[in-house]
Amino acid sequence: MDIKTYIDKLANLKIDKMYQNDFLLTWEKTDDEIEAVFTVADALRKLRENNVSAKVFDSGLAVSLFRDNSTRTRFSFASASNLLGLAVQDLDEGKSQIAHGETVRETANMVSFMADVIGIRDDMYIGKGNTYMREVAHAVQQGFDDGVLEQRPTIVNLQCDIDHPTQSMADMLHIIHHFGGVENLKGKKIAMSWAYSPSYGKPLSVPQGVIGLMTRFGMDVTLAHPEGYEVMSDTIKVAQDNAVKHGGKFIKTNDMAEAFKDADIVYPKSWAPYAAMEKRTILYGNGDDAGIKALEKELLAHNASHKDWECTEELMKLTRGGNALYMHCLPADITGISCEEGEVAASVFDRYRDPLYKEAGFKPYIIAAMMFLAKCKNPSAILEMIAKRGHVRQMINDK
Repeated sequence: MDIKTYIDKLANLKIDKMYQNDFLLTWEKTDDEIEAVFTVADALRKLRENNVSAKVFDSGLAVSLFRDNSTRTRFSFASASNLLGLAVQDLDEGKSQIAHGETVRETANMVSFMADVIGIRDDMYIGKGNTYMREVAHAVQQGFDDGVLEQRPTIVNLQCDIDHPTQSMADMLHIIHHFGGVENLKGKKIAMSWAYSPSYGKPLSVPQGVIGLMTRFGMDVTLAHPEGYEVMSDTIKVAQDNAVKHGGKFIKTNDMAEAFKDADIVYPKSWAPYAAMEKRTILYGNGDDAGIKALEKELLAHNASHKDWECTEELMKLTRGGNALYMHCLPADITGISCEEGEVAASVFDRYRDPLYKEAGFKPYIIAAMMFLAKCKNPSAILEMIAKRGHVRQMINDK
């Protein structure tokens, strides 16, 4: 095994500000910092593939707080933490003093005494999730500055109301590998498209994360959705600015077929309208159960009027060579399988099943890389030390 390429690349990147810092939004990170995450993720994957332990901790804790259901991200965070040598403790708010009114400042400090990382998923309410993460970050920073905490835990955004950085970064690394390198991405067209779902209230953070990151690589990014399914204007501005800066394109359309035409990558995924998510946040804040039920009924009816927004074989034929890379963060609403009518035809999904699993498989390494870069002051030197140390991860009996 030779990871010298990764070590040398990392040593030439300006990433000193990542140390003892958080990862909350991709567009807050520099190009070098984004590249560093990909580089370390690939290096960690190479180590594991060669049965070499990547542990940089012999003790310590990674705390996870999931305010929404999760399978892939929850287990990816646990896998990433274990890969680096951290134990994982899930914070169940219903079984903690949070349920009794404990403040964010107090909770953040109490769970951080021996914690190196805190992963948070808070994606349900507009204006709340990312704000909460920053409150936790401020609280632990103050605890560290005041000498209450011996170390300052890193906060990793495992999905908020604005961005899903671990997902979009995993998606991007999958694309980089699929096309044989980041140098081959310029001019590639990706269609980030809304798709019909029989449920409502899906977060906006996946499409926002995709348009906020993919536009940094000179790609032609098309955001497609029916009228009324707009995303946050701030993330649109991020995508537009990225496209100008990096020589790509950012286009919006209300036509799914137009988005798919000549696309190299398609990403059909349902999300709720931004205006509706804002309204839902207010209703929840007011405890208006009747209003919430009425909004849900309204949104389900609105969704149902766009059942033709499905990733079908016919639409896939419009893509470049009829063979675009199909992507999804999973779980997908598969027509005739997980629901009567949904985001994607069963035949399309089944054809891309293995690539989809590979796409998901990048996430543990992305999360681990974010942790690694935040906790290691000289990450290239630490990578070199790990490679030279060569500790066997699993003892193999060849007999």
